[in-house]
Amino acid sequence: MPAYHYKALDDQGSIQKGLLEGDSARQVRQQLRDKDWTPVEISAVSDRQSQPKSRYKNPSAYELALLTRQLSVLLAAGIPLEETLAAVAKQSPKTHIKSLMLGVRSHVLEGLSLARALQQAASFPPLYIATIAAGEKSGHLDLILSQLADYTENRYALQKKIQGAMVYPMVLMVMAIGVVMGLMSFVVPKIVKVFEQSEQALPLITQVVLALSNVITQWWWLMLLVISATVWLLYRFAKTQAGKLTIDSIVLRLPILARLSKGLNAARFASTLAILVRSGVPLIEALHIGAAVTTNLHIQQTIISAADRVTEGASLSSQLEKSSYFPPMMVQMIKSGENSGGLENMLSRAATMQEAEATNFISTLLSLLEPLMLVLMGVVVMIIVMAVMLPIVNMNDLAG
Repeated sequence: MPAYHYKALDDQGSIQKGLLEGDSARQVRQQLRDKDWTPVEISAVSDRQSQPKSRYKNPSAYELALLTRQLSVLLAAGIPLEETLAAVAKQSPKTHIKSLMLGVRSHVLEGLSLARALQQAASFPPLYIATIAAGEKSGHLDLILSQLADYTENRYALQKKIQGAMVYPMVLMVMAIGVVMGLMSFVVPKIVKVFEQSEQALPLITQVVLALSNVITQWWWLMLLVISATVWLLYRFAKTQAGKLTIDSIVLRLPILARLSKGLNAARFASTLAILVRSGVPLIEALHIGAAVTTNLHIQQTIISAADRVTEGASLSSQLEKSSYFPPMMVQMIKSGENSGGLENMLSRAATMQEAEATNFISTLLSLLEPLMLVLMGVVVMIIVMAVMLPIVNMNDLAG
């Protein structure tokens, strides 16, 4: 049964919006009239979906993980696909998810496969669609969805872990900047003003701090404008292909950022390749999808080049080994899997290992960042205190 978006006036005269299922738009209007509502606009979900400007909002990482788990559980219980999609739509409290799943269900009822229906929705990643397509071809969609649910939940858990670990350092950084700006804007000018009236020459450190304080208090608007313009220009530059290549190249040259970028991209590539190969997706297609999920363009180009060589008969491990973007342990595990015929198992192990290593490296960086920021803040405050105290000490020496 197709789904329809509706807009109607309720008995209080307020606008109500939502979704209803019906054999036709006329039946939906009758459902609204039965509730004493006045229909204003009725449009089919599939009609809206065909318009690029009206595509549904993409589900978040959490919503995607939840949707996948619900689909997996219901299909494993033997519930037909169209009933499963309707149940998932009904279960979701979010309107955009309800709309999305009912739209997918409409396409399935029209005769499309689930993968094709998801592709029509234009709201799901290529990895998701390719994995489900492979599950439908193999006849084990419930098992493939279960694996995909594990994958999406693990990705979401890793994302939340990283975000949670960054909260305290970010709060600490904001507080540190606020304290320093407050001292330079309000405290330093009032204290140092006393010494300006004397004929005594101020120490160099006091002159520098006072000059910075004057710049902050008098030209704060210009500083804010320059910083905002710089950030905006960098953002626009980063959106271009040349900008992305330049930034990604710089990242791969900086010691800590290079290791972080390589680790995260290797973990993402390995886990994506593992779920695709395990689901029965051809290796070449899996490599192109794995390249698409990496965030560094240079690493992405390396994987695409490796896929082209694999098409010509080369082994995947030999191509990855030529670059310095993938850990030797991961390459060796892939090579072992190719030689033994158990590539999917080795890819799963490599993915688990890389995710654990990336998580540990990020945790170590963040644990070091907190004391470093405290030390930096302490040094800045010490410099300000010295700038204030040195003139007082010099005055006491002269008085003595």
